[in-house]
Amino acid sequence: MADVYLYDTTLRDGAAREGVSFSLDDKLKILRHLDSFGMHYVEGGYPGSNPKDLEFFQAAAKLELKHAKLVAFGSTRKALTSAARDKEMKALAASGAPVACIVGKAWDFHVKKALKIALDENVYMIEDSVRYLKKKGLEVLFDAEHFFDGYKDNPKYALRTIEAAAEGGVDWVVLCDTNGGTLPHEVASIVREVHEGMAVPLGIHAHNDCECAVANTLAAVREGARMVHGTVNGYGERCGNANLCSVIPDLALKMDVDCISRERLTGLTDLAHFVSELANLSPDAHQPFVGMSAFAHKGGIHASGVSKETRTYEHIRPELVGNIQRIVVSELSGKSTITLKAKELGIDLQHKPDKLAEILKEIKQLEHVGYQFEAADGSFEILMRKSLGTHKAFFRLESFRVIMEKREDGKVMTEATVKIHVGGRRLIATAEGNGPVNALDRAIRIAMERSFPALKDIELTDYKVRVLDEKKGTAAVTRVLIETSDGEKTWGTIGVSENIIQASWEALVDSIEFGLMHKRQQAHE
Repeated sequence: MADVYLYDTTLRDGAAREGVSFSLDDKLKILRHLDSFGMHYVEGGYPGSNPKDLEFFQAAAKLELKHAKLVAFGSTRKALTSAARDKEMKALAASGAPVACIVGKAWDFHVKKALKIALDENVYMIEDSVRYLKKKGLEVLFDAEHFFDGYKDNPKYALRTIEAAAEGGVDWVVLCDTNGGTLPHEVASIVREVHEGMAVPLGIHAHNDCECAVANTLAAVREGARMVHGTVNGYGERCGNANLCSVIPDLALKMDVDCISRERLTGLTDLAHFVSELANLSPDAHQPFVGMSAFAHKGGIHASGVSKETRTYEHIRPELVGNIQRIVVSELSGKSTITLKAKELGIDLQHKPDKLAEILKEIKQLEHVGYQFEAADGSFEILMRKSLGTHKAFFRLESFRVIMEKREDGKVMTEATVKIHVGGRRLIATAEGNGPVNALDRAIRIAMERSFPALKDIELTDYKVRVLDEKKGTAAVTRVLIETSDGEKTWGTIGVSENIIQASWEALVDSIEFGLMHKRQQAHE
């Protein structure tokens, strides 16, 4: 039996984030991933609210979940009726989920102003709703909405609401900081007081409007809460919910709380990226524990320190949460940083001090004019291999030309022509695209695809442009970053020029050469 149970509400609260909309298939994929990760409870949504959620529960009921209990969410019955006659209560009971979580008002201000009913009626609604669902054989949680605000305003009434849930036979009382405005010391004090007089186990449901959701969750656990609610990556309405990607490792690794096995914890980074992908949101590189930069070291002193002992600048070993250590190359880099980064890429510079100094000097010069290698590992590796004389170019450019045409019907088309030399042959190819980079990419692929069929697996996935000196207007230096993937590996490349097309070409060529170089290495292994 776990010390603390993990309750995920990504599929409901997380889906309330602006810009996020999970399809039915997305929700089922996330449910399966959360189950395999080891989540104890997964809240699937509101079965009585919309057709998609109703379909979800029908489909989810057919899944054989190994770890997670599926939860149907709803609110207490309506006023001046009975739970047995309430449509929402019936929908919860018929959802097929073994657990129901119902939300009810714990703040008298909300009862008076939002529900506009008598305080006593709200209490009866809570008890009657819980009792009805318990009679239907469900495990029942009561989300005491706005509990902390209610407790600060009228503690007697806030306690009365959760006592009503307990009298109805509720299995869990979850104290909610719905507006996210409570601070950790307040949460600790209130949970301590409630825990002392409550026989039913407590949970905590925190929102992040004061950037305290994770801290509030940990404070509640210290004072006796045995269930934590949150979402993957902290997704949620407004500023989000407690981020389970931080809460879980904090509990397991920092507080020694039994909530998940160490083996399953190594899947945390994968879970975070999986959900962000389905949410169509870029992963937050600087997110604690699971972000790409969570264990990245840029300063020379830091890189030198972790090369000797990782604990010098890392609070945990990154592999505990499925992440990796990264050495980032920049103008702050010293020789130790370059040596470590080279080693990470399979290049030994430790016994080549002259080449090491040459590479470091070149990097600092390039970064001075606008290059930024911390986001361009591909270009950095090519730079090193060129300096060492081990880089073999796949083609030689003779020329390229880009023409943009705006037609009478309003359509804008771009045409690119490239002339290159591959293995002694002169190749010319022309292609149209929806912009200069797209057109150049297509043209160079047409020219090279017969010689290098592996190109079909290499695709541009992102393209970013930044003007480095806005004051120069159209004459400003432009930095282009391109992200490319072959389906297994992802790499970044960079180009810098006063001409945006030339900067794009530099980044594009590096992206293709890096991809082909690693395809060739794989073929020889």
